[in-house]
Amino acid sequence: MAAAQFAVAQAVNVLDAGSLLSAFGAIGVAAVLFAETGLLVGFFLPGDSLLFTAGLLCANGVRGSVHLSLGQVLAAAVVGALLGAQTGYWIGRRGGRALLARSRARKLHEGAARAEELLARYGHAKAVVLARFVPVVRTVLNPLAGALDVPVRVFTLWQVAGGLVWTIGLVLGGYALGSSVPNVDRYLLPMVAVVVLVSLTPLALEARRARARRASSEVSS
Repeated sequence: MAAAQFAVAQAVNVLDAGSLLSAFGAIGVAAVLFAETGLLVGFFLPGDSLLFTAGLLCANGVRGSVHLSLGQVLAAAVVGALLGAQTGYWIGRRGGRALLARSRARKLHEGAARAEELLARYGHAKAVVLARFVPVVRTVLNPLAGALDVPVRVFTLWQVAGGLVWTIGLVLGGYALGSSVPNVDRYLLPMVAVVVLVSLTPLALEARRARARRASSEVSS
């Protein structure tokens, strides 16, 4: 029995939403979102595509390798995302910037720079909500908010608001598509690819704006 469980664990591709959902179902949604939003080591996990794919696999017309319960997926997504963000915040309050300093992951440090910029540009409330929709940034902003002493009530209120919109919106988006388009499972991979590209758009736009600001400052100096 133990050998079989080990073999299943080895076969799971943590970067593939379909593989995670086939192996762990709704529980996997909660675990992945908790790790992605609460633990710095989870910055590479596929939160956006996982939520969309999970919603898609709840639709009755989709014949995938697994069929999920919409209620269970929504509950798991909300619990994982909200508890993860709050955990990340408290880790930041206790460990501060030393946690980021010990990491050698380039993307993590780039995400930290963008998270700080969001906090400075938009203020605590808007930055915490917006970060939910930006990969890597949603991982780093929570501990960073704790390290920067963002008030607990402010962070909690807005991380809950952003977390609910992010999780429920993507899950219901996938569910609506799966319920309205016949044989949508045939196009699962292309649709997941589109979701990933859309989720990366804010990063690309922010990087472009950063390059433009640097070029402008170099010209003016």
